[in-house]
Amino acid sequence: MPLSLIPFLLLAVPLAEIATFVVVGGQIGVLATIGLVLATAVTGSILLRIQGFGVMARIRASLDAGGMPGRDLVHGFMIMAAGLLLLTPGFITDTVGLLLFVPAIRDLAWSLVRDRVVVAASAPRRGPGGRTIDLDADEFERDTPNRRGSGGDRLN
Repeated sequence: MPLSLIPFLLLAVPLAEIATFVVVGGQIGVLATIGLVLATAVTGSILLRIQGFGVMARIRASLDAGGMPGRDLVHGFMIMAAGLLLLTPGFITDTVGLLLFVPAIRDLAWSLVRDRVVVAASAPRRGPGGRTIDLDADEFERDTPNRRGSGGDRLN
């Protein structure tokens, strides 16, 4: 998104939300409008919790299988954005937020950004000779200069 659009959106979105509040409030009443906004906030928090834990489980399963969870990371980001949009008062943001909770919409968005997303992984730290050294707490102790005089670390 070009940076020149951000100030326009920061002004246009709240104005559109206010206009929508006025129109909806005129049709169904003020209390019903406030109730509807509160209901979408509660619905958003529930959906965020349910779908968020599901995505986290898929990311964990993908990492455990040795794969890169690029799609699931993007889905997780979209679910987080959807929850944030539903918690924000307004009918336009609620509509966009509800659409982002639909998996088919997220898959469509993923297909549009898939070629632009790069997932980089870091290699585990290796010890001498290319082997991974994994120590438990009882296998390692740090010597202090006062106790041993060497000031170095020691493996048991």
